[in-house]
Amino acid sequence: MSLKIGDTAPDFSAETTLGKIDFYDWTNGRWVILYSHPADYTPICTTELGRTAQLKDEFEKRNTSVLALSVDDVESHKGWIKDINETANTQVEFPIIADSDKTIANAYQMIHENASSSVTVRTVYFIGPDKKIKATITYPASTGRNFAEILRVLDSLQLTSEFSVGTPVDWEDGQEVVISPSVGNEEIPEKFPKGHREVKPYLRYTPQPNK
Repeated sequence: MSLKIGDTAPDFSAETTLGKIDFYDWTNGRWVILYSHPADYTPICTTELGRTAQLKDEFEKRNTSVLALSVDDVESHKGWIKDINETANTQVEFPIIADSDKTIANAYQMIHENASSSVTVRTVYFIGPDKKIKATITYPASTGRNFAEILRVLDSLQLTSEFSVGTPVDWEDGQEVVISPSVGNEEIPEKFPKGHREVKPYLRYTPQPNK
């Protein structure tokens, strides 16, 4: 059975490039991005991990920790990090899990047998402070991830966890959002003092509440 939005993210202990971690303790009440890589020393993964390191400040201001996984061992990871730092002109300071026996990859359904029986696909799990899975994105091994989209989804998840709103098509941080259908018109002035505009009774826009 695959993990779904709303499921509790499985706990685990793992060796990483920054030492052993116990996942639930390591999260420490923060949001988490957990994502998988097919293998070390592969070209697309090298660019992705470099981009993650470059975005350190963006993740930090969103109270989000990043945790990567590859099925190779820690020593391999450490050697690979030198290449990542060199090619991306950055410093990888987040942990990369060593998952040689694929225990964690299997717990998180990161191996899709019809694509490969041994290589993880490019799965991204967005995990909330409550350790629940809030969203997932899965790419084939041949397609690099879009980190602008990962940050956009994270912004949406954090916004909608706090306010009774949703984010419309192509939304970006700072733009109008839609008021949830569960909010009655009589509640809008108190909940959304910036005002709103009604396109249809079920389609009501308001300025982003946390801006």
